[in-house]
Amino acid sequence: MGYNKIKTLTGLKRDLKALRARKKKIVFTNGCFDILHPGHVDYLAKAKSLGDVLVVGLNSDSSVRRLKGNARPIMSQDSRAKVLSGLESVDFIVIFSEPIPIKLIKAVSPDVLVKGGDWAVKDIVGADFVQREGGKVKSLPYLNGHSTKAVIKKILLNCQAGR
Repeated sequence: MGYNKIKTLTGLKRDLKALRARKKKIVFTNGCFDILHPGHVDYLAKAKSLGDVLVVGLNSDSSVRRLKGNARPIMSQDSRAKVLSGLESVDFIVIFSEPIPIKLIKAVSPDVLVKGGDWAVKDIVGADFVQREGGKVKSLPYLNGHSTKAVIKKILLNCQAGR
C-alpha cells in the first residue's frame, strides 16, 4: 500500500521541491479524517482534481482532542494516516500538532488551498497567505448525508439497541 505517502515535513518539502521543478500544481487540505467515510473520499477526489498533487495535513491525536473533545479521535493518527494513504487521490500525508495548520500551509505554500463547504473562503486558515503568494482558495461542497459525527451517532444507537 502507499505508506510511503506519509511524510515528515522535511521529507515533504524535499519531494515538493522536486515536483515544483517539474511544474506540478500542489493542492493542500487538512483535517482530522477520523472514521473515513464516502464524504471524505468524495471531498479528497474533488480536491485532487484541482491540481496534480494532493497534500493532506492530518491533525495529530492531541490536536483532534483539542478540537473535538476527549472522546476523539476514534482512530489513532497512525491508523488514520494509513487509511488515507490507501486513497488514490492522496499523494502525501503529513501529521501536524498545532491547533491550526498555518505553519504547515506556509511550509507547503500550495497553489490551491481547499477546505470543505462549511468553511467560507474568507474564514479558511491560510487563505490570505496563499492568495498573497498567487494561489487560489476553494471551499468544496460536502457530499450530503455523510459525516463522522453521523457515523459515530449511528454506531452508538446500534450499540444501545443491542445490535
